[in-house]
Parts: sequence; C-alpha cells; structure tokens
Amino acid sequence: MITALTAAILFIGLVGVALLGRRVRRYLPEDHLSADSKDAVKLAMGLVATMTALLLGLLVSSAKGTYDTVRSEMMQMAGKVAFLDRVLALYGPETATARVECRDAVADAVRRMWPGERGGPAQLAPNEQMGDAFYVAVHRLSPHDDSQRVLKAEAATLMVELGQLRSLLQAQAIPSITGPLLIALVSWLVVIFFGFSLVAPPNATTTLALVASAFSVACAVFLILELDHPLGGLIRIPSQPMINVLNHLAK
Repeated sequence: MITALTAAILFIGLVGVALLGRRVRRYLPEDHLSADSKDAVKLAMGLVATMTALLLGLLVSSAKGTYDTVRSEMMQMAGKVAFLDRVLALYGPETATARVECRDAVADAVRRMWPGERGGPAQLAPNEQMGDAFYVAVHRLSPHDDSQRVLKAEAATLMVELGQLRSLLQAQAIPSITGPLLIALVSWLVVIFFGFSLVAPPNATTTLALVASAFSVACAVFLILELDHPLGGLIRIPSQPMINVLNHLAK
C-alpha cells in the first residue's frame, strides 16, 4: 500500500513538473528558445538522464538482490525442515512428540510470515515458546545405539541452522534502498522532466510522451520498492514451498 502510494505521488509530481515547465516556457524570451539553447539543454538533460539510468539500475540490482537472497533462504528453510522431519522419522517412534512440536512450529511460522488473508504485516520474529518446546523435545531423546546418536546429532545441527536462518531473515528486514538514494533519484527526475518540458514543442504528442515517461518511471520505482520488501506487498515471496512442507509434515 505504501509503495503504491509512493509511486502514485511520484507520477503526479512528475506530471505536475512537466506542466509547470510548459507554463514557464511561455514566459521565456525568444533567444532562450533558440536552437542553440535547446541543444545545450538537451545535452545537459542527457547527462542527467544517464546518471538517473545508472542509479535506477543500481536500485533495481540492490532490490532484486534482496528479493533473491530472502527467497533462497526461504527455500533452504523449507528443505531443512523437510530433511529434519525425515531424520526424526528415521530415529524411531520416540520422536513422535518432537515431530508434532516441529509441525506446530512450522505452522505458526507460516501464519506469522504470510498473514495474507488477514492483511497484516509479516512477523519475522520467531515464536520462542514453540521453538524452545521443539528444542527440548529433541534434546530429551536418549539414543540406544550409534545410529540414533548420529541421527540426534544431525537433528540438533539442523535445528541450529534453522534458527540461524530465521534470525538472519529478521536481521535482513531493514530495507536495502536508502532514503538519500531515493531523494537523489527523484531530484534528477524532476530536473529531467522540467528541462525537457521547456524545450519540447507544446502539443498533445509531447505531453502524452512526458506523461507516459512519468508513468513508466513511477512503475519502475514501485517495482523497486516492492522487491525491497519481499515478504510484503504484491510481489511477495510465495508461501507455497513452506505450505508443501507443512502438508508433508501433517501426513
């Protein structure tokens, strides 16, 4: 919601700047609108446009990197949970309680991280009570042979790795797109649209072109902000991998 509002405000602002440039053009002396003056303005705007394109590319790369990193960590969590359940199943019937605790912990994590239907924000902080209950259930196991000892050690290792991944997700919740970069981007876009509206002929074609450009830039910023929040908004990481694991645990 916030990202859509930000993109809408940017679009309206850029269109307003373009219209303001058209109005200012009317009061400029003729020599300021000569061919040489227009060429100089176009050259300056080309330089600013190049810097803006580079900054946009940097922001897209940063936001996409954040999205891909969180998605990869989610896949790792799903795989480790499925493998942990398999390890506990191989240990024997003594792990029935631990497997139930594991299933409950995963179901709670899915509800907190993908609140979806309730429309609330994702909660990355783990449920410490349920996690501790699962941890205690595993450590209470008493191996009877070397095979069970190896399986218990493997289960303990997987639990530690899952805890580290969950803590890492919580630490990465801070946006990677900083305010100064967005301010610089918006400032350069304002300069570009104002400059081109000064030198462009005042007709419907150029107006439509500027509006279309403003819409495209606003959409790009919207996508950047959405990718920078991989567990919220429209382009959120799907919960299907964890749901599939949860369905497997329920069998």
